[in-house]
Amino acid sequence: MDNSKELRERLTERQYQVTCNGGTEPPFDNEYWDHKATGRYVDIISGKPLFSSAAKFDSGTGWPSFFEPIDPEEVVEVVDTSYGMRRVEVRSKTGNAHLGHVFPDGPPPTGLRYCINSAALRFEPE
Repeated sequence: MDNSKELRERLTERQYQVTCNGGTEPPFDNEYWDHKATGRYVDIISGKPLFSSAAKFDSGTGWPSFFEPIDPEEVVEVVDTSYGMRRVEVRSKTGNAHLGHVFPDGPPPTGLRYCINSAALRFEPE
């Protein structure tokens, strides 16, 4: 992964805050929450593919949501007990970027909802 100085120069302030400091962007005020194009979403830091538009769904939360990653090995789950609750944070393996959280209330076939910050992603059209 790039060092902090290189990332600060390459990423926007919001991208850096989300991916490197575990921040969360506002719901319904982010680039991909209502994005419907066909393609894949990649890690803003490493460029590794994370999610396909075929797995994207409207969760009503205001953040892009997916029911499965492209490569489960590239999305790492970490227990997050911040803010007095127990959640499962998801991070990119190669970029070590904070992506968002995964919840067990998604649609079939997985029943999972990967609630991801747009700031952690870059979209590559098909």
